[in-house]
Amino acid sequence: MKIMIIQGPNVNMLGVREVGIYGAMKMEEIHEQMKLAASQNNVELDFFQSNFEGEIVDKIQECLGTVDGIIINAAGYTHTSVAIRDAIAAVALPTIEVHISNVYRREEFRQKSLIAPVCSGTIVGFGPFGYHLALMGIIQICEQIKNLRAMQQAQQTNK
Repeated sequence: MKIMIIQGPNVNMLGVREVGIYGAMKMEEIHEQMKLAASQNNVELDFFQSNFEGEIVDKIQECLGTVDGIIINAAGYTHTSVAIRDAIAAVALPTIEVHISNVYRREEFRQKSLIAPVCSGTIVGFGPFGYHLALMGIIQICEQIKNLRAMQQAQQTNK
């Protein structure tokens, strides 16, 4: 199983930017923790970070046929990007949206996600541990899809 982790604008500044909101852990440290959990679950991870909307859209589109699922922290684009929302919908892969902070306890404009309706789930407010939760969730979703497809193939073979 292969999962793409997509990090949006300013996520590369974790550990420096607004530590009171996002914590002291750097993006690279989060990725290292994810790699450890992934290796324990026989999952391969790819990581991508960009501050540019079009690059994020391109990366989502590249996921089609190359990965089993996506974990995305679209950061500020969560609330503004129809293009990212449409890319997620277009590839139709299991996708989990992650936010380090509890966006529902913050400014009103942060409380509306344009991408949530096209994601399998959303995890907010658990700090960096939210990425671990997202990883465990996407593994479960992908396994369920794999098992369902196997059952469907077995049923067709038995007809």
